[in-house]
Amino acid sequence: MNRSRFHGEIYGVGTTSGVRIVVGHWTRSPLGEFTDVMIQFADGRRLLVAPNEDVREFVTATYTFDATELVPVTFAAEPDNWRSVQAGELSVRIRVAGPTLLGRALSLVPDAVSTAPWFCAISDPIARVVLRGVRTRGSAGNGRREYYGARGQHRVTDVVASWQGEDLGTLTPVTPPVTFGFGSTPAAPSVTTITTTIDS
Repeated sequence: MNRSRFHGEIYGVGTTSGVRIVVGHWTRSPLGEFTDVMIQFADGRRLLVAPNEDVREFVTATYTFDATELVPVTFAAEPDNWRSVQAGELSVRIRVAGPTLLGRALSLVPDAVSTAPWFCAISDPIARVVLRGVRTRGSAGNGRREYYGARGQHRVTDVVASWQGEDLGTLTPVTPPVTFGFGSTPAAPSVTTITTTIDS
């Protein structure tokens, strides 16, 4: 068995335009440090914006999209807890606040436990009930298994986003759930510190 682990953060936000945005900022991974963006438009179309071919190839082997774009993707921390992402025709700034109740609970669990595939398997039925649309394990395609080990979670309180120069509106829940893979991000806008494990 081959095991790949990706350590980073997943930002999930909705907008009043109906566009839902999921940003993955990965600080340690087999592909190095990178940021990728998954966008689902109001009509259901799913777009991946990836910074290079290796990331695009890996992500599209794991998740489902209607189109992909290969452009530079930048991520920056800004004053007052803002995070800024530029990804081709998408510009998004996300404001992060304090931990959620789930985040406080996760902080009590040792990382070695919360990120272990066996723990993700046990917690999956609970996540399905408590967080609609969220899964902690599932198929990564091509006979592979994927496990989401959350290590912390913070609230998102504001977003400023535009696509092709048009404002996407104000912050809303991530509803309906995004449909890139076997699970969505939480409906409440948030950033989850996570270790993703893929076994093949």
